[in-house]
Amino acid sequence: MLKEKIINKQAGILTYGITPPKQNNSGEKIREIAERQINRIQGTNIDALILYDIQEESDRIKEERPFSFLPTLDPVDYEQRYLKDLDLPKIIYRCVGKYSREEFAQWLELDPKKDRFSVFVGAASHKQPVKLRLTEAYQLRREIGNNLMLGGITIPERHLRQPDEHLRIVQKTENGCKFFVSQTTYNVEASKNLISDYYYYCQAQNIEMVPILFTLSPCGSLKTLEFMKWLGISIPRWLENELINSEDILEKSIALERLIFQELLDFALEKQIPIGCNIESVSIRKAEIEASVELVKEIKLMLMNA
Repeated sequence: MLKEKIINKQAGILTYGITPPKQNNSGEKIREIAERQINRIQGTNIDALILYDIQEESDRIKEERPFSFLPTLDPVDYEQRYLKDLDLPKIIYRCVGKYSREEFAQWLELDPKKDRFSVFVGAASHKQPVKLRLTEAYQLRREIGNNLMLGGITIPERHLRQPDEHLRIVQKTENGCKFFVSQTTYNVEASKNLISDYYYYCQAQNIEMVPILFTLSPCGSLKTLEFMKWLGISIPRWLENELINSEDILEKSIALERLIFQELLDFALEKQIPIGCNIESVSIRKAEIEASVELVKEIKLMLMNA
């Protein structure tokens, strides 16, 4: 169903995003983590599971990273070795700069008869050394990856600084992207500005809009809040104050995320903008992970009742 929903540019696509376990875990520990993830995700009735490809981003920002960077398992290897029992489409993130042209081409040629889904991610900053540029990855996909349903990243916060993020979406669509996943959304104004400009630009240019999945992520501690800000997530001052001064920061963040997505959904429905939702947890804390799964169920009801 995911492929059809993307091709038909449907609203209401719902995904859940996870990061593969750290490479320094033992095989037994990785199997335990995978089993817990499968048990949490089964029964949520989502359209797909997103598997992130993590890259070091220290070149992007001068501040020290709140949590030390530890390499994670390759998302393709993790999916193939540990998540086969999870009968869901998998959307594989690919930080393309980590791979040589030959490595990337070899991956694109896998399973030519199988429908596959991926999101290509460029360098975190212009200072980051890369083996393969995003434009080169797009070209390779056109040449040898025709069975790959391609998605792109969109960052509404960039639209606050320079209001051209909607043009990036259009350009990436021309490069083959059929859907987009946003960075974590806490700034509803930035997201509404983006889809408003996208809507009116597409109306003026007679372009069909593609699905945009807005990412929600619970915040369960001040340390998680610090990490989110380090990642570049835009958190308005009033909202940060609400989180910091709440009796239960996790419960408060969930309540605020529900309100944010409901506002986005109401705005999009009025203009028939095909938005959906991706839910993730940027923390490894059990409470935050479980809260993210509960949020999946709540957003599912919200989408069904829209």
